[in-house]
Amino acid sequence: MEKEKLFQRIQTMIISSSKKPKQMAVSTVKVADIFGVTPSEIEQGLQELVDEGRLRKRKMTEPPNSDIYLLP
Repeated sequence: MEKEKLFQRIQTMIISSSKKPKQMAVSTVKVADIFGVTPSEIEQGLQELVDEGRLRKRKMTEPPNSDIYLLP
């Protein structure tokens, strides 16, 4: 999984989000289907982007308590 392509796709999804602040709950299954890889590869790529500081990850405080991603 090419990390830069993943970042560009997630960045576009976050920027196009209508939420305030700009945030996105990412479906790793849908993104994996787009890239033709396994969801675990997407999860690993997202975690690497968070570790590098290129994305921020938070847990929603209300149901469905999904992980959301934001740009730093």
